[in-house]
Amino acid sequence: MLVKFHSLFVASFWQTLKNQFNPAAAAGTPLTVGYALDMHSHLLPGVDDGIQEIDEALVCLQQLADWGIRHIVTTPHISQDFYPNTSAHLHEAGQQIQALIATHDLPLTFTVAAEYLTDELFDARLQQNDLLNFGTERFVLIETGWAALPRQLPQWLFQMQVKGYQPILAHPERYLYFRGKSTQLAELRQHGCRLQLNLMSLTGRYGDDARRMARTLIREGLVDFVASDLHRARDLTNLELALRSADYRAVCQLPLTMPTFI
Repeated sequence: MLVKFHSLFVASFWQTLKNQFNPAAAAGTPLTVGYALDMHSHLLPGVDDGIQEIDEALVCLQQLADWGIRHIVTTPHISQDFYPNTSAHLHEAGQQIQALIATHDLPLTFTVAAEYLTDELFDARLQQNDLLNFGTERFVLIETGWAALPRQLPQWLFQMQVKGYQPILAHPERYLYFRGKSTQLAELRQHGCRLQLNLMSLTGRYGDDARRMARTLIREGLVDFVASDLHRARDLTNLELALRSADYRAVCQLPLTMPTFI
């Protein structure tokens, strides 16, 4: 369903939020990022714990575009207990964002994928060959539970690759059971699972331990993707701090993966 916007209202709304959430933008300080893809975000309004209103989605899209990001893959949660979203529902929700991008002539491509919690619903979708993915490589973003690493993970990673998917583990620096165990993450990569770092981990957004682990992954070259994991407009200020950090400059020296978009 296409959403109609009153241009004057949206312009005023955007400028207010831009100044509120991005002080550097208000001050006229330019920032251009060193990567063109943001492949982990929660920008579909009202489908999970991310953006809830279409106007806030516009704020985030405009800022990402202003920073030089040209490809956005949004990855709403899919989990059995909290967000049992279907592929069809998320594609329908994505049409609102596509219309928003077209209406405001933003220089962005936009793809709907998902962030799958590795649970029973994920297993069912995997068996049905119904995993939202991106790029011609068919990348699929997964996250594991916070309490413990699922014992079935090696089996799932193998099955994903047999079915032609390329697994990516979201924000490994945030899992307690990987802290100080970068060797285990290196082994996952050897078995075909790429690793995605949350940029805001570089600012301490998720705690000092996550920041230290993020730095370890960068130092050891265990980062394949970086992304915002953006959930709300007020996080743009923290994201900008990450983009201006020395840690971010270091991660940009790594051979990060860039999917192929047709």
